[in-house]
Amino acid sequence: MSETDALITGPEEAMKTLVTGGTGMVGNSIATSLLARGHQVRALVRSLDKGKRLLPAGCELIEGDVTVPDTLGKAVAGCDWVFHAAGFPEQWMKDNAAFDRINAGGTEHMIAASRAAGVKRFVLTSTIDVFTWRSGETYDESEIDPLPKGTHYERSKQRADKIVAGSGLDVVFLHPSAVYGTAPSDSPGVNELMIKLANNKAPGLLPGGFPIVFAPDVGEGHVLAAEKAQPGARYILSERYFTLKELAVHMLAALGIDRKPPRVLPKWLCSVVASAGAMKGQLTGSPPLIPKGQLAFLQVDSYPTSKRATAELGLAFTPLAEGLQKTVAWLRERELLPHKLS
Repeated sequence: MSETDALITGPEEAMKTLVTGGTGMVGNSIATSLLARGHQVRALVRSLDKGKRLLPAGCELIEGDVTVPDTLGKAVAGCDWVFHAAGFPEQWMKDNAAFDRINAGGTEHMIAASRAAGVKRFVLTSTIDVFTWRSGETYDESEIDPLPKGTHYERSKQRADKIVAGSGLDVVFLHPSAVYGTAPSDSPGVNELMIKLANNKAPGLLPGGFPIVFAPDVGEGHVLAAEKAQPGARYILSERYFTLKELAVHMLAALGIDRKPPRVLPKWLCSVVASAGAMKGQLTGSPPLIPKGQLAFLQVDSYPTSKRATAELGLAFTPLAEGLQKTVAWLRERELLPHKLS
């Protein structure tokens, strides 16, 4: 059996793997899935203490940073597969150059280190943002948008995607939508909305919505792709689209709170606040209350499909109600929800 055949049908023995971004929601889920499927896991972390606290038992921790090339050689040495999930997912930063330095530059450094180490397969956590979106239509993995997207974050992820595609390595691309669930996160996200609702500290909801996916499904999708995918394959990982109001209704139900969801704020008001916040941010360096990029993303009315991941990888996506119940239990175990909900 050839090396490519072994990759497509699944490994006959445990692979030695490196995961970047392991203390984040996606990287942590990848590490958990790899261990569950019998693979060896090494995680690149900027803080060993944080890695010990957040990563599952059984991970080998290597201190390093994707933006510091000299720290990467030891991390990738001897690895069969590299899962590059490190990145900066925010839609606003005081220093916009940091998006390219972390998301694009960090990817370039990881590709160089992987090539030098003779890595067999490089798995990139990309984003649904790299695809072409058409209003009112469903999209799949078939069309990469040739035009630059509207935010620094999106453009940095487009550049990272191109770097990997042109690397000459055996690569596979995963494209998660918004991720929630039973894994830690350093950045505001879907779990944060649930915590705010639980504390009754969400006075209003932004208009629009986004596609969503349960974190363990994202981890499993990455590992299945590493084991089974053809070189160069791309897989969208997303359960379905929800408006923020729909999400809030489902979250309140999962929390056991009998309360109406917060009202949806007018789009015009959010646009004014976002524009004012962008101007203030440029002058003072303070983060805006509503990042313009975040508001723009919420207005996208194109919808991803994960049919390919289901058909080719056999990946089953967790329904929102079930995922939220598991997330509530996970948050309660970590005392991230109030003891009394009302």
